[in-house]
Amino acid sequence: MARILIIEDEKDIQDVLAYNLGTAGHEVLIAGRGDDGLRIAKAQRPDVILLDLMLPGMSGTEVCNVLKRDPATGQIPVVMITARGEEVDRIVGFELGAEDYIVKPFSVREVLLRVQALLRRSTTRVEPDAVIEFGRLRVDKEAHRAWVDTKEIELTALEFKLLVTFYERRNRVQTRATLLDDVWGITADITTRTVDTHVKRLREKLGPVGDSIETVRGVGYRFAHAPEAASA
Repeated sequence: MARILIIEDEKDIQDVLAYNLGTAGHEVLIAGRGDDGLRIAKAQRPDVILLDLMLPGMSGTEVCNVLKRDPATGQIPVVMITARGEEVDRIVGFELGAEDYIVKPFSVREVLLRVQALLRRSTTRVEPDAVIEFGRLRVDKEAHRAWVDTKEIELTALEFKLLVTFYERRNRVQTRATLLDDVWGITADITTRTVDTHVKRLREKLGPVGDSIETVRGVGYRFAHAPEAASA
């Protein structure tokens, strides 16, 4: 059905995941080190990567960062599997571009269901407007690249996702709770200034286009409906 790469150094977890994913009909690849996992990911282009954070050779966060910054592997869904379940660890994972986060000890059935959800999402994804032209802003959604006028803007995977979300919901107010849920994947019964911090950084990087992200006091943010005129 799909090719799944497991990057995990604990043999027992490797075996359990490999057996159950194989039984479900998937082709399973295994790496016990971060650097080996990165090499396999680039060579084999799996459909989903299950990635531990604490790895020999190269940490899971480093592996994720490299994968998500490479256009050739940036679209591969990454599920971080780790014993570290604090909010700050989840936010770091999502900041690097991970699509999901599972905390050890976990239910194998939960892992299988989340993998299926990611596979279903990726196969049904439709990109009718892969390249966005919005005044001075241009965004290539497939390549994960953005420009203001002719200058390319360096965005993290999460900043890019936040920008695209704002654009697709332009002129509609987005609460912080909605953004945490839809962009970070966190159900927002927590108090955090994560959204405000990332919106501030995104505005700064967008320069003259940053003002298109408007603050709606006491509620959240809204992306301007009308684009700025392109510079001469």
